[in-house]
Amino acid sequence: MAEKSHQEGYPTKAFGWAARDQSGVLSPFNFSRRATGEKDVAFKVLFCGVCHTDLHMIKNEWGVSSYPVVPGHEIMGQVTAVGSKVEKFKVGDKVGVGYMVGSCHSCDSCHNDLENYCPEMILTSGGKYHDGTTTYGGFSDIMVADEHYAVRIPENLPLDSGAPLLCAGITVYSPLRFYGLDKPGMHVGVVGLGGLGHVAVKFAKAMGVKVTVISTSLKKKEEALEHLGAHSFLVSRDPDQMQAAIGTMDGIIDTVSAAHPLFPLIGLLKTQGKLVLVGAPPKPLELPVFPLIMGRKIVGGSSIGGMKETQEMIDFAAENNITADVEVIPMDYVNTAFERLARADVRYRFVIDVGNTLKI
Repeated sequence: MAEKSHQEGYPTKAFGWAARDQSGVLSPFNFSRRATGEKDVAFKVLFCGVCHTDLHMIKNEWGVSSYPVVPGHEIMGQVTAVGSKVEKFKVGDKVGVGYMVGSCHSCDSCHNDLENYCPEMILTSGGKYHDGTTTYGGFSDIMVADEHYAVRIPENLPLDSGAPLLCAGITVYSPLRFYGLDKPGMHVGVVGLGGLGHVAVKFAKAMGVKVTVISTSLKKKEEALEHLGAHSFLVSRDPDQMQAAIGTMDGIIDTVSAAHPLFPLIGLLKTQGKLVLVGAPPKPLELPVFPLIMGRKIVGGSSIGGMKETQEMIDFAAENNITADVEVIPMDYVNTAFERLARADVRYRFVIDVGNTLKI
């Protein structure tokens, strides 16, 4: 199907910020959204998280970006209109949209509530929708989404610090559940204390799991233990500390997106332990096979979660008062925020106050 321009054929005027080229610099952008279909919810965007994936997309670091790019896939808002066949939402409800806004509904993954693994999954930002149009994300004033891909937000979950849960949160919640690392009394390591890692600590603790933060930097120790309440802290570059922890962990959630050695992490696992990768390093990592064989250990991966599980995660977060640690910023600060994100200068997630600061 031929690609449509960002104005053609859509009736609802929208406004946001977009990158026009690989410089990744964002600036104000007028475009249009589709009309609210019978299964759609339309909503005013109130907050939107800033994810490392957005940085990759605006700079075309994965080679798949199609400009202009309106980033944003950790979106919180309030419903302004619903289609005639919408069942989950009414006007005024709080709503969230994460990393995907569509899938095929007919493959095995879709039939098993794993839309996130559908070969035809449609990204919220920079994807191609069913009608051939490019999807524009949450750095914008309004959104329209199929209700199936929208999450009900409980009243007690703050929209600003809750926004990153729609990507960072589900990315660590799903592997904890799927790989059985959610049983009280288990011991789980979390590698990297960034946007993903700090939320992983919170979810694992709420599940009753003993948590050890594994970091290259001793500077994160006080933060991990005092602020986030991790049970212990390991400096991965300290051979004595790593040696003392060998064979002590049931599983490890590895959130690091840079090249790093897996061999020392596999050594920390008990027999039949599981190392789960949720970060995405740009180059292949070296996988030592011998320690896997000798301990019947598993190296696995995980990517976000299906819609049923994402709703479950949001409800769990609300019940256990889990939110991300965020720095709320105005829309016109976003280019500076991306520069800071690129050098890991954020604790731990930027969230844009779209509702109050996006000005036409």
